[in-house]
Amino acid sequence: MSDQPSKPPDPVPAGAVAKATPLAVELPATLEPVYVNTAIITHSASEIIMDFARVMPNFPKAKVNTRIVMTPLNAKLLLRALGENLSKFEGVYSEIRLPEGLSLADHLFKPQKP
Repeated sequence: MSDQPSKPPDPVPAGAVAKATPLAVELPATLEPVYVNTAIITHSASEIIMDFARVMPNFPKAKVNTRIVMTPLNAKLLLRALGENLSKFEGVYSEIRLPEGLSLADHLFKPQKP
């Protein structure tokens, strides 16, 4: 064995992109998926806070069941990743069309008058 400390990695030259190290992600066997259809998003000077809930039609109460707190940088990276994945989804299944006129919540959860 050598008493020499291990050499730190060489710095990445300016303008170059560092190679990503594969990330091992573990999903616990007991992990339960949570369905949400509502997000309340707020922020502070240093964090983006996203509360997720499930709203049922004609039931005026929703319980937040998941809260995600991340840095603004990570939120922007999440936004980019969601955009890329939605583009791929639409490329396979067709464009996702949002309802026009009413807000999405009104369209989904308030009965329409004939």
